[in-house]
Amino acid sequence: MHYVCPACESENIIDLTFPIEEYVCKTCSHLIDVAGNKKTKHLKVPAENVVLDVGQKGKIDGVEYTVVAIVVKKYGNSIFWREYSLKDSKGNDAFLSESDGHWVFLITMHPDDFKGKDSKLPTYAGRTYRWYENTPCTIDAAAGFFDERLDFSIATYKEYVNGTRMISQEKTGKKSQYFYGVHISKNDVKRAFKIAHMPYYTGVGIVQPYYFDIKQVVNIFCVAALMICLLQLYVYTSRTNETVFAETINFADVQGKEMVSKSFTLSGGSAPLKVNAFSGVDNSWANIQLSLVNEKTNEIIYTSKDIEQYHGYEDGESWSEGSQSEEFNLCGVSSGQYHFLISAEKEGALPTFSNLQSPDSKVMISRDKSGTIEITDLFKGQSATFADGKALEKDTSEVARLAKASFGTQKLDSLINAEAPKLTTDPISSNTYVQLKATWLPVSFWNFGFILFLMIALFIGLLIGRHFFNVNKWKNSSNTPYATS
Repeated sequence: MHYVCPACESENIIDLTFPIEEYVCKTCSHLIDVAGNKKTKHLKVPAENVVLDVGQKGKIDGVEYTVVAIVVKKYGNSIFWREYSLKDSKGNDAFLSESDGHWVFLITMHPDDFKGKDSKLPTYAGRTYRWYENTPCTIDAAAGFFDERLDFSIATYKEYVNGTRMISQEKTGKKSQYFYGVHISKNDVKRAFKIAHMPYYTGVGIVQPYYFDIKQVVNIFCVAALMICLLQLYVYTSRTNETVFAETINFADVQGKEMVSKSFTLSGGSAPLKVNAFSGVDNSWANIQLSLVNEKTNEIIYTSKDIEQYHGYEDGESWSEGSQSEEFNLCGVSSGQYHFLISAEKEGALPTFSNLQSPDSKVMISRDKSGTIEITDLFKGQSATFADGKALEKDTSEVARLAKASFGTQKLDSLINAEAPKLTTDPISSNTYVQLKATWLPVSFWNFGFILFLMIALFIGLLIGRHFFNVNKWKNSSNTPYATS
């Protein structure tokens, strides 16, 4: 189609044939009446945020369209939007409307298909639409070819919305037209017409979809939850929790040194290793230092745990705090061969005692708080003191030899440490050991429950987000279904 402007004699060509009544010269921007071949009005050139050109081609839903006209509409003094008129090779009309970077693809529809159009909740194709707003507007700028004369009087747009769909009624004077529109993403428009740059969008479009498809999210979450349940069921039926280490450790045996435990094997996937520590603390504390050693990689997981228990009577009331046992997890322990390095200490020194008598009643042993041992020859009434049990074992004096002979052992230090707790009345001194038990937990519902809780919380968050999204979408409507402050 080829026209020569009567005002500037420039050619106006479009690769499409359809009857037109007016066109805007691309060179001088005059509106030309085709029948009289004369200029009727000088128009502004569509410029700001206009991304398509007259004659540009693009495919939408598999149909190739040609841009035949561009009209910029104005509401008030500062609100503008752009309407691109399209035609396919058969002459069918379609439109792209862009406002604040949000795009709508529209086609013409028969007014009789829009039922109850005089109400606020009319229907079309089985869907109920809600009246959004009436918008008076005028033409601010135009370009291209028009099969009807442009009307520069005030037109009124009445819009109805259902999610990402809309019905738009354009009324100018006595003429009324209806259009059915759906949201189209700016990326789809960009790909369809091979546009290098698209305008940024602001706010929420009138038919803009929520950022997430809630139905799709529900489907994904349901499938994920089912897979997690099946995986948890497999773990539950194929694995069992088991105690891999249990031992009583005397404080005297690990004083100032570490004890190496027996090796044990953990099999299965990564899982927590639960450790339970018990010590008979009574108004005192004990501390256990534990290192889990992977015998293949020499990787070490270290932890330290205090066991404290205190009680008393104050202001006529009894009180207590702490516990004689503590439980903790070594998380994410993988399968393999392991052993523990164990050291422990407690409040107080060695237990004090007195009157430990030998089986033959010839010798009596006592120990004070400093650890000094006193040996008394009951027949002669003579006494000797030694710094500790080790010093007593090494001593060769008459009293020391008598003690070894009377108790029938050279290892007096071990004997004293074993018998002392039985004789002491000091609760701190009587606490001589800590019990450790480690349980491998390949079957755990904690991660399972946490993931399901996270999915539910995320879904609730999406629903709340969608609510505020829709509130924002309808904030410019005088018929919003949401409460306004």
